[in-house]
Amino acid sequence: MIQRIKHKQGDIMTIAVDTKTPKKALITGITGFVGSHLAEHMMEHGYEVYGTVRWRSKTENIDHIKDKLKLIECDLRDLSSVQKAINEVKPNVIFHLAAQSFVHASFHAPQECITTNILGNVNLLEAVRMAKSTDPSFDPIIQIAGSSEEYGHVKSDECPITEDNPLRPMSPYGVSKVAQDLISRQYYKSYGIKSIVTRAFNHEGPRRGDVFVTSNFAQQVANIESGKQDPVIKHGNLDAKRDFTDVRDMVVAYRLCVEKGVPGEVYNICSGDKGTYSIQAMLDMLLKMSKVKVDTEQDPARMRPSDVNILNGDCSKFMKHTGWKPTIDFQKTMQDLLDYWRERV
Repeated sequence: MIQRIKHKQGDIMTIAVDTKTPKKALITGITGFVGSHLAEHMMEHGYEVYGTVRWRSKTENIDHIKDKLKLIECDLRDLSSVQKAINEVKPNVIFHLAAQSFVHASFHAPQECITTNILGNVNLLEAVRMAKSTDPSFDPIIQIAGSSEEYGHVKSDECPITEDNPLRPMSPYGVSKVAQDLISRQYYKSYGIKSIVTRAFNHEGPRRGDVFVTSNFAQQVANIESGKQDPVIKHGNLDAKRDFTDVRDMVVAYRLCVEKGVPGEVYNICSGDKGTYSIQAMLDMLLKMSKVKVDTEQDPARMRPSDVNILNGDCSKFMKHTGWKPTIDFQKTMQDLLDYWRERV
């Protein structure tokens, strides 16, 4: 913007004034897989990025950008801690990614999963509601990171899955995500909190935690190539089918969600038919990329008490509202993930 200032003597001085204050984005779970990619993406798009961390948070995913971020110590299970963070930042947009997100672990520690995911979500919404009640100008848009695991038991004639499909979660994690989904929409209806729920299907890429199947397989291949593991990959259920999207496409979707999405709505985010593969097909893809011959072996410890057979989504609603579409081929995603682990082993 050009601003002209007239002095008493009549001279006019023209100066350039930047009147655009960067928007503030607060990311819970910023040190995680998706959070770190989202932080990079939001900074590239002109946002001032803040993130919540706990004292024991591991920061290696954001070490390369830490000097450009503003990190706030916050325990989402403590309402006063969340209130302090919200009042300190007063963000324009909030991405709620922090969660216990490993499905397998939720069977072994259901209490922790339920407490962390549901209570953390409620505290965030309450903190925003209370801040808004004292400052009506504070009106952030909140993206709630739901999950395709909310759909759970999907019947064969229900694919591709739309947002209207029944929710039949088959894990404590899936149940916790349904609760987050419903409470967020309740706060929109009851208090006008601008929450938007995204049900992301599987998203993969560099920095994915090694407990997740794609990353675990890639890590095992890298370990075998470097001689740190016998040439046998241990696996669980290979028959399940999942809808895969690259994390770098996913964070674009999350930004578009808060910029173009409709508060109160629920959106699937996925690749659809072109991104749906069985776990066997994904493993075969990695084995073809391996530099050595690798055998496979089922590990009973990796089998879940109950598993979702297929998650194949329809995200036409999200595409229509935001213009988003996935751009990165799944084979490239897996190649980049394998190379990520090769650099680390």
